[in-house]
Amino acid sequence: MKRSLLVLAGCCVLAGQIALTGCANGGGQLPTPVAGTNDINPKPRDQVRDGGDLRWPITALPDNYNKSHFLGSQVDTDKVTSPLLPSMFTGTTDGGLAPNPDYLVSAELTSTSPQVITYTLNPKTTWSDGVPITWRDFEAQWKARNGSNPAFQVASRTGYEDIASVTSGGGDKRVVVTFARPFAEWKSLFSLLYPASTNTDPTVFNTGWVNRIPTTAGPFALDSIDQAAKTVTLRRDPKWWGQPAKLDRIIFRAYERSAQADALANNEIDFYPIGSSVDLLKRAQAIPGVAIRQAPERLYDHLTFNGSPGAILADVKLRQAIAKGIDRTAIAKRLVGQIVPNVSQLGSHIYSFGSKDYRDNSDMLRFDPAAASRELDALGWVRPAPDATRVKEGKELRLRLLEGAPSPVREQIDRTVLDQLSRIGVRVAIETVPIGLVATQYKSGNFDLVSFGWQKSPTPFMSSRAQYAVPNGNDVQQNYGRIYSPEITALFDQGLRELDDAKRAEIGNRIDQLAWQEVHHLPLYPGTGAYAVRSTLANFGAPGFADIDYVNMGYLK
Repeated sequence: MKRSLLVLAGCCVLAGQIALTGCANGGGQLPTPVAGTNDINPKPRDQVRDGGDLRWPITALPDNYNKSHFLGSQVDTDKVTSPLLPSMFTGTTDGGLAPNPDYLVSAELTSTSPQVITYTLNPKTTWSDGVPITWRDFEAQWKARNGSNPAFQVASRTGYEDIASVTSGGGDKRVVVTFARPFAEWKSLFSLLYPASTNTDPTVFNTGWVNRIPTTAGPFALDSIDQAAKTVTLRRDPKWWGQPAKLDRIIFRAYERSAQADALANNEIDFYPIGSSVDLLKRAQAIPGVAIRQAPERLYDHLTFNGSPGAILADVKLRQAIAKGIDRTAIAKRLVGQIVPNVSQLGSHIYSFGSKDYRDNSDMLRFDPAAASRELDALGWVRPAPDATRVKEGKELRLRLLEGAPSPVREQIDRTVLDQLSRIGVRVAIETVPIGLVATQYKSGNFDLVSFGWQKSPTPFMSSRAQYAVPNGNDVQQNYGRIYSPEITALFDQGLRELDDAKRAEIGNRIDQLAWQEVHHLPLYPGTGAYAVRSTLANFGAPGFADIDYVNMGYLK
C-alpha cells in the first residue's frame, strides 16, 4: 500500500541514502540530495515489529476530508486520507507511477482511437461499509468531477472532463473508461477514489466529509476525530484484504511549526518536516535518537499574485515590474541557505526541481530593481520623494500580503518581500489571519499577495492545470489568483493530448515560459526535503518523489 506525502503521490529501495544521525553539538548544512533517491531507512518487513503508534504532526485539522472538493485540496487533507482511501497508481522513486496491486490486477490502454483504459480491480476490494468497490465508483467520481453539474464544488476537473463514458467491462470489477479526447496522464485519475455513496449527490459531496470520514478502504480505518484535542486517529483495519499494516495506529495532531521540535524532544511526536526552518534543523541535530533524512521533493514555496478583474495587480505589466523587484535568490538563501548548500531559486512552475524535464525558464523575470523602477514610472506609479511610496492619480501603490500566523517561515518570506519592494517604492501591508483560516482567505481571493506551498505530482500537467483554470465566479478550481491566459489553456489541452513524453515536456516548458510572462505566481525555492525522524522508524522518512508505504513502515524490532 503506497501513498503520496502530499498529493497534491512499495517500499522503494534507495540508491545513495542520505542520513545524518542527531548529535549533541549539531550544526552544519545537509548534503545535496540526489534526484531519484529517497531516504527512508529501508528494512525488510520481518525486521519491523508489529504494533506501535506513529504520532504525526500536521498544521491544522482539515476543513473537508474530501480531497476532490474545492476546500479539501490541502496538504493536511492528503496526509490524513492517503492511508484510508484507494489510489490506482503510486509514485516511484524515479518520479514515475506504478500500478497499485492492492487495488488493481491490471490497468491497460486497450484502444488508442478512441483512447480506452480498462481497469481490472482486485476482487477483494471493498469499502468499509461492506459494499464492494466496483466500476460504479469510477463512474460516480467521473460524473462528480467532470464539470457537467456545477453543484459539485470540485478542486479540479482535469482529466475527468475528457472522459466520454465509464462502463462495466463485464462484471463489477472490470472498468472501461472511454475518452472523448486523448488524455496522456490518465494514470493520475481515480486517486484518491471516493465511494459512489458520497460522489452521487452534490450536497453529500460538498458537506458529507466535513469533520467526518464516512467510508474508507485502506490498510487503516478511522478511529476518531477529536476537534477539541485537534487529533485524527487512524487504526489498523482488520478488514483490510492486503498485507496488514505494521503499525497499530497513526495519530495526526495539529501542532504549530515552532512547537514541533519540543514535541519531538518530549516524545509527543515521532517526526517533523524541517522544511525551510534553520531552527528546526538545528534543534533536530541536538535531539538524541533522531535522524535527519533528506531527499528531493516536489514541494515548493511561491508567491501568488491576485490578478482578478478590479484587483490592483490585474495589470500584467504592473505584476512584471513588481516581480522584478523581488530577489528570489536572496529569499532562497535567507530561508534555506543554511540548510542546503548551493541553494537555487526555482525556475519552473510546471516541473519539480531535479526531475528529468525541469528547465529554468525564469530569465525573463530576473531580479532587476532598476528595470522595475523604470517600468513602474512608465506605468504612472511615481515616487513623490526618493524614499516615498509610489502614487498614481492620488492613490498609493499598496499591496495586501496575506499571512497565516503563527508561521516563522512565512514571516521571514513575507518580511523579506516587504523590505525588497519598499526599495522600489511599493508599500506592502502584511495582514495576518489564524493559520487555520488562511487557505479559506486566499481561496476566496481576499489578498493581493500570498505565500504558501504548492506540491506537484508524478503527472505535472494533471497537477498544474487547475492552477490556470478559467475563473467562473467563485468556481476557480485552484487558480486562486484568478489570472487566466487562453494561450496557456490551449497549450495545456495540447499537452494533455500528446502521448509522446518528449513532445509533451516541450509543451510543458512553453507553458512555463508563458506563466513567467503572465506572472501567474512567482516560484521562490524548492523544498529541502529534510525531515527529523525518530531513528528507530523504518521504511519512513524522506520519501522523495515516491509514495509512502503505509503497510511496511514501523519501528525496528
